Amino acid sequence: MTTSTATAKEPSGPALSTETAPAPRRSSERTARLRRVGLRLIALAVLLALWQLVTALRLWSPLLVPPPSAVWDALVTTSGTHDGVRGYQGHTLIEHVGISLRRIGIGAGAGVLAGLVAGVLMGTLPWVRVVFEPAVAFLRTLPPLAYFSLLIIWFGIDEAPKLWLLAIAAMPPVAVATASAVASAPASLVEAARAIGARRSQVVASVVLPSALPEILVGVRLAFGIAYSSVVAAETVNGLPGIGGMIRDAQRYNQSDVVILGLFAIGVSGLLIDGLLRSAENRLAPWRRLS
Repeated sequence: MTTSTATAKEPSGPALSTETAPAPRRSSERTARLRRVGLRLIALAVLLALWQLVTALRLWSPLLVPPPSAVWDALVTTSGTHDGVRGYQGHTLIEHVGISLRRIGIGAGAGVLAGLVAGVLMGTLPWVRVVFEPAVAFLRTLPPLAYFSLLIIWFGIDEAPKLWLLAIAAMPPVAVATASAVASAPASLVEAARAIGARRSQVVASVVLPSALPEILVGVRLAFGIAYSSVVAAETVNGLPGIGGMIRDAQRYNQSDVVILGLFAIGVSGLLIDGLLRSAENRLAPWRRLS
């Protein structure tokens, strides 16, 4: 009886330990997350304090470096209707940001899709890589303003040149990342899939793309970041409404507070977009986060 009782109790020890093991890990992860958030808030507070100190000492003219209060007033003014004037040039700040995000979504989205197709073809077909890799590298080295004038000549000053510019800016990083990741897919898995009779398309869809997914998602993040940094260039011509057009128009009238507000709007919305892409990366490729 004593032996059977001890034997029955033995499995319960490991079971309890495995159930309670994740709790300390979750607690440490939560503590580390709170510490990161706290450090970022402290860094932000220090930067704001330095900004306020510089403006209070009047080391530069308020026209060049406006105080934080002036930028806050610009935020309040551009976010609603004041004295019969709605936002900035008839559109609120949120509307300017939303229109720019729509342009980025359409233009950069098309560039990402084109980059995925080009990258898969370059990674799987050597002759395609030989033909198209120099063109992709050439586009990757061009600054957006270098070919924006040509796009205006071709497509006019409406939406088309802006969307084309964002698409061209977003395509190369996705193509390069996809081609590199596809070409470096594990040869053993590819050969195993071919050995069981899988066709080329099945090998690409079932083996190559899943193994290349983490690098592809990094390329997509880079592409949207480049497209967002190019939105000011895309909206230099007939860019109102749009956050880049707002910055450009405010610069003409020396409204540095509106310019800084636009830069903050681009930075904050860019961080949100990158956060969404990182969340998608963690969901679609969770093994990358664990590695």
